[in-house]
Amino acid sequence: MSNKNRFAFFGGKIVPIEEAKVSVMTASFNYGTGIFEGIRAFWSEKEKELFVFRLKEHMDRFLRNSRFLQIHLPYSSDELCDRTLELLRREEYKRDAYIRPVAYKSSTVIGVRLHDLEGACTIFAIPFGEYIDKPDGARLKVSSWRRVDDNAIPARFKIVGAYVNSALAKSEAHREGYDDALMLASDGSLSEGSAANFMLVREGVLITPPVTDSILEGITRRTILEMAAREGIPAVERSVDRSELCVADEAFLCGTGVNVVPVTGVDGYPLGEGKPGAITTRLGKLYRRAVRGEVGEYRRYCTPVYGSA
Repeated sequence: MSNKNRFAFFGGKIVPIEEAKVSVMTASFNYGTGIFEGIRAFWSEKEKELFVFRLKEHMDRFLRNSRFLQIHLPYSSDELCDRTLELLRREEYKRDAYIRPVAYKSSTVIGVRLHDLEGACTIFAIPFGEYIDKPDGARLKVSSWRRVDDNAIPARFKIVGAYVNSALAKSEAHREGYDDALMLASDGSLSEGSAANFMLVREGVLITPPVTDSILEGITRRTILEMAAREGIPAVERSVDRSELCVADEAFLCGTGVNVVPVTGVDGYPLGEGKPGAITTRLGKLYRRAVRGEVGEYRRYCTPVYGSA
């Protein structure tokens, strides 16, 4: 069982991780002009299989987002999926892992722009546990940093440079003793966490900000909404005022990195009863089973790495 990353897809082939290097003059390194993706693979002890969750959807989004930054890669989504599976087999992971594709402006030039520059991509994977290890509930701080606006740096795309915004918010929250940040959009409505979508529950209704409120178009978010519909939990996408946190019954963060993490406090105040709520717990348990191939309705989203059906 491998406990570290040994390889990367780089320069069109799988190479030892030590060979996956870029120049300090690389345009993306200097200007943040890149797109990344986050994908999870989950180990099923029952089936002795590693499942990649919604691999095709992630690679489709990766290519769409890359084209937004005028990075045109010579690979199809299916080819990138195949390279990812090949990489994971080479790593021989038999534990949960995180996969990171990156598309970037690879030209070694000085000068900020998107046009007339070459593009490239790399993929690596690392063993990965809990991003926010707070099963009993995370405490959030409403950040003093606003989420980047769609007319500045669109949050719907996973743009490398945009995550400076997330880093500022996350570190501010940690300095003040919180687990993560909750960010507001430019108009003061709730947006999302530093690197996860946000959902709350009021009177049995699941509520989440729409994609027009400066949030990532999250694949895990989409999955949770699908699960809620199947479970008969009413859900609505609408703008959420900051003050609604005071009357919310429960809330949670969701994303590829965080999975589903209950939120039990904001700015030092308890949220709801100050413990994970029933809907949060129900959806969180369902999600954790689904990503390991244990729920028939979602098995189609689970791509096996080592070959089980």
